[in-house]
Amino acid sequence: MNVKIKNDIWVYLCLVFGGLVFAYPFLWMLSATFKPEMEIAGIGLWSSNFNLENYRAVFAKIPIGRALLNSIFVSSCVTFSAVLFGSVVGYALARLKFIGRDLIFGVILLTMVIPFQITLIPMYILMVKFGWVDTYLSLIVPGMISTFGILLFRQFFLDIPQDLIDAARIDGCSDLRILFRIFFPLSKPVIITVGILSFMGSWNDVLWPLIVVRVQELMTMPQMVTIFKVGGQAESQIGSQLAAAALLAVPIVIVYTFFQKYFIESMATTGLKN
Repeated sequence: MNVKIKNDIWVYLCLVFGGLVFAYPFLWMLSATFKPEMEIAGIGLWSSNFNLENYRAVFAKIPIGRALLNSIFVSSCVTFSAVLFGSVVGYALARLKFIGRDLIFGVILLTMVIPFQITLIPMYILMVKFGWVDTYLSLIVPGMISTFGILLFRQFFLDIPQDLIDAARIDGCSDLRILFRIFFPLSKPVIITVGILSFMGSWNDVLWPLIVVRVQELMTMPQMVTIFKVGGQAESQIGSQLAAAALLAVPIVIVYTFFQKYFIESMATTGLKN
């Protein structure tokens, strides 16, 4: 066995070990959700008394199914809007020439370093003025535009050859047609990356829904799980709390598992240059 093969074996062993170290807490959480309450304190994954009692308790005490549908609806609307508006703004900043373009791009970059907590109160006041409190609009509208999504689209569009745009203009294509007929088919990695980031950000958001939604029928999954734990409905049952957390985490894990290839490809090809 040559030196290169030995080195590769050690590298893969280290990667497997590192992967297990990072994955073990999540695997333990999933395992604990099926264990009786008395066995959860152990660090092992296996139990001879696996059951679904913790999940039954969650579904019996809170409308977790309705919260799941609310999260899917809100996150899907936010994701679609972030991709649509992010691509339009990114195209304008990358390919259109107009007065103040660089200034607008600078302002967009500036907003990325402003903590969300600073805009929390003004945003809530706007929601009250518009009458959007306790509605889906308060959950969807503030997240419809992603500044990081605009940045990714702009950087990717800058790398597309100008010859494609010139040829399209000769054929009579408008800017929107160029964007959706030419740029979009080439932008699959960026679209999926912006979609994943927007979906994850909206799905995991807790603070904003807690502020603008008080009606249980409109609550999202993170909000419902937080109230389930903090509000005392879990009754200090660790198994039920872990089951609710698992129901919250699994959809994100599934989405990322299917689309991680495009996510990594986008991060590698976009480069955030120019």
